[in-house]
Amino acid sequence: MRNELLSPAEMAEADRLTIAAGPLDGYRLMLRAGEAVAAVVLARYPGAKKVHVLCGPGNNGGDGYVVARLLAEAGVDVALWASGEPKAGSDAALAAADCALERHPLSAFTAEAGSLVVDAIYGAGLSKPLAGDAKGAVEIATGMNLPVVAIDLPSGVSGESGQVLGSAFCAALTVTFARKKPGHLLLPGRERCGEIVVADIGIRDEIIDEVAPRAFENRPGLWIASFPAPALDTHKYKRGHTSVFSGGPSATGAARLSALAAARSGAGAVTVLSPANAMQVNAAHLTSIMLRKVDAIEDVHDLIGDRRPSAFVLGPGFGIGDKARDFTLAVLAKNRQDGGVEGLVLDADGITSFRNVASTLFEAAGRPDAPALIMTPHEGEFGRLFADVAGNKALSKLAKAREAARRANAVIVYKGADSVIAAPDGRAAINSNGAPWLATAGSGDVLAGIIAGLLAQGMPAFEAACAAVWIHAEAGSRFGPGLIAEDLPLAMVPVLRELAQSAVQ
Repeated sequence: MRNELLSPAEMAEADRLTIAAGPLDGYRLMLRAGEAVAAVVLARYPGAKKVHVLCGPGNNGGDGYVVARLLAEAGVDVALWASGEPKAGSDAALAAADCALERHPLSAFTAEAGSLVVDAIYGAGLSKPLAGDAKGAVEIATGMNLPVVAIDLPSGVSGESGQVLGSAFCAALTVTFARKKPGHLLLPGRERCGEIVVADIGIRDEIIDEVAPRAFENRPGLWIASFPAPALDTHKYKRGHTSVFSGGPSATGAARLSALAAARSGAGAVTVLSPANAMQVNAAHLTSIMLRKVDAIEDVHDLIGDRRPSAFVLGPGFGIGDKARDFTLAVLAKNRQDGGVEGLVLDADGITSFRNVASTLFEAAGRPDAPALIMTPHEGEFGRLFADVAGNKALSKLAKAREAARRANAVIVYKGADSVIAAPDGRAAINSNGAPWLATAGSGDVLAGIIAGLLAQGMPAFEAACAAVWIHAEAGSRFGPGLIAEDLPLAMVPVLRELAQSAVQ
């Protein structure tokens, strides 16, 4: 299954290229879209006593006219409600002309209990708040708790950002075409879409390749080709060495969570880098994970020279201030080719430490041959480094993550129920398997460790971040209620086993 996401503009371009390539014209594409929706309605709602099809004046409404006609031809009791007239000569006008059902004004919309609504008012391209007759229809359907099948996206949800523009239908099922749109996955739109069905209407993969979208749904197909699979002759250091900086004696648990997650994700060796005053605390809790005293910059340099770790984690429980900044910059100052350091995962206190000197971090990450920088901010931490971006209400979460990645010369994991992973080159992925059980203290520390563990094994930074976010969410989803952060490393095992089998097939 392909992973691309199409923005509304990219979907319009895919339509245009498909029509230009022939033999399908715009009206035939509309007919295929309507046929797909009608087939879903007939299959999923065979017992609906009446179907109300609500049509807008554009192409989404044109799809609705096709649906209404086909359902009526199949013997369904259909009521057709229209808002405005399609533009003369348009594909929507042709669809309306071919539909002989009586049209009622959307302003007079009423429905009965037990009926079904097909929302064909507006599609993914809506850019202004829903108002007037359309808003009234939303209120009626919502107030009566009627099931809604949305065409493309529930009217009122932005296909670009997932934001609810004024008000929006809450669909039980959404049928979209060719590929999903960002608004299907970004909150709050994702909650309004219900089940999402992607219908093939004849837009070929070659057309999508020509459009060249740079956003993807984060699923294994996006990164499985680079997922690490150990060779038969491997040894622990061939599988990569991850080092995790620990905080002081009262704040060591977060680093150990990260370290255990790095080990579970496959890193051959993992070392907790502990200040001297926390060595005994850490030693009491570590078995397979190694321990080393690191108090000063010189200790960091000695570690890299002696043990050549591939990846670092800095931030969980570490403390905010000069030491976090100095250690971060020391790691980023190494040349990837000479020092063997592939990357640094900066989380929590590590991110906040650069709140007032973000440019210093961004310049270090942008140095030629610098180790890859991966930052994993939640919303509050994101705002500390990218205040102007975070406060820009015109930008979607996807756009914010992309701008942050470009500015920081880093892979950004903008965490949340709809985590977005963005690379400096413009690639981005939206995660769709998040689980509420992950909203627990220490969960982010585990995620940072998984990323570093995969990075140490040779996965490129963007792919490692995407894979880690998916694995983390999948493990949390499968575990379910009662999950705490300590459960996650072991919960990852069946997920990793399945991925390893897929990677070698």
